[in-house]
Amino acid sequence: MTGAPGRAADRTGEGGPPLARFKDLCLDAPDAHALGGFWARLLDGELVDLHDGDTRIDRHARPGPESIWVNRVAEPRTAKTRLHLDLRLDRPDPADLLAAGARLVREPDDEVSWWVLADPDGNEFCAFAPRPGTVPGPFELVVDARDAVAQATWWAGVLGGRIERDDDGAASVVGGAGFPWEYWVFTPVPEPKTVKNRMHWDVDLLGDDCTALLDAGATLLREPDDDIGWWVLADPEGNEFCAFAPHD
Repeated sequence: MTGAPGRAADRTGEGGPPLARFKDLCLDAPDAHALGGFWARLLDGELVDLHDGDTRIDRHARPGPESIWVNRVAEPRTAKTRLHLDLRLDRPDPADLLAAGARLVREPDDEVSWWVLADPDGNEFCAFAPRPGTVPGPFELVVDARDAVAQATWWAGVLGGRIERDDDGAASVVGGAGFPWEYWVFTPVPEPKTVKNRMHWDVDLLGDDCTALLDAGATLLREPDDDIGWWVLADPEGNEFCAFAPHD
């Protein structure tokens, strides 16, 4: 887990023209309605039944970059979730989140100044006390990385924006195309990715296909076919993401 209070001012230059725009998040769950309902309560969003076993949480009454698609899968979670949202609270403690069904994993202590919580499926996330001038709700997306700077640099090349580096080795993309939160944080961890991520992000391509992403170093996992209309790719550390062609 990481924390915003340690953000340092070490910055690199702006990225080049973006290859894609951030589209939304997707979360796997054995029961997409139950987990979707939990996150809709936490985010003060609307739960949309997609009538195929999946659901979507919209925060502004329509799908957009802050939406979370909850996809039904048969398999349970088997490993630590390698990406999560950090939330800013509207009160000094996470009592409302606990009442909504979250589980307390860790309280603030000498090492961290935030609460670590888990949703009903065991996916961990962090909650931070209010700060003057901040808005309650999600403010950063955090991704585990073996090489945080390399990952942030790669994604800044995809979405544009700039990179900010932290004293603890984390690196963040700020101002990426379409990204709806303040920071996209890549935080260093010793362990490599070994299983499919339970949460992933989608991007909208700015070109007709994913060729530019492949040229940049993405790996093609699946092409559009009779079942899906998008490309499934992986970034340099194997994080799966979906890439959608531009709409007419």
